[in-house]
Amino acid sequence: MKKIKNMNEIAWVLGIVLCALGVCLMTKADFGLSMIAAPAYILHTGFIKIFPWYTQGTSEYIFQGVLLFALCIALRRFRFRYLLSFVTAVLFGLMLDGWFFVFGGNGAYEELAVRILAFVAGELITGVAIAFFFRTRLPLQIYELVVTELSDRYGWKNTTVKQIYDIVSLFLSVALAFFVNHSMAGIGVGTVIVAAVNAPLIALFGKLLDKVFVFNSLFKKNGSDAQNGERIEDKE
Repeated sequence: MKKIKNMNEIAWVLGIVLCALGVCLMTKADFGLSMIAAPAYILHTGFIKIFPWYTQGTSEYIFQGVLLFALCIALRRFRFRYLLSFVTAVLFGLMLDGWFFVFGGNGAYEELAVRILAFVAGELITGVAIAFFFRTRLPLQIYELVVTELSDRYGWKNTTVKQIYDIVSLFLSVALAFFVNHSMAGIGVGTVIVAAVNAPLIALFGKLLDKVFVFNSLFKKNGSDAQNGERIEDKE
């Protein structure tokens, strides 16, 4: 089968749009968010009581900004493209608030069947979105940037770093839930399920995407771009 080329920029856009949609659906499912999205959501539920403008999307890019600062300290370096990743985080936050507007707010669905469907769809969509993000050369969200930068710096596999990062995020979510809300709001059985299946799903979707698309740029055609998908598949 002939692959679809020039997907670099399209993958970046799809990553933002689909990831925001996935987080929106999982929020409305109310089984607990992924360990990646849970910290920002928990901070949102706490600070919106004081600051009405502190939407879930706003909480996302503020939290990612703090995470970027921590990454720079861990790597002992700063690169200009890290700021571009923060711009991506802002766009993601705006898109997330946009999806909540489309779906009538971030209140949970009431019917159990609808909640289950929203959770499953949200997790699958998020997995595809992150697989797209890992294959673009444009600025990643800071969540994905942490994984790729640590992988590149220390020569670790993307999936291994992703699993470790997910576990750390899970413990952080629990700590924030306790100190901010004195409850486990935002964390539930869904959070545990996602912690177990997220990294393998992303790796699976990544291999499927590589069979269909070539992630070279629309504007810059060279061998290194054309092999971008293969390079990431090797790391996974």
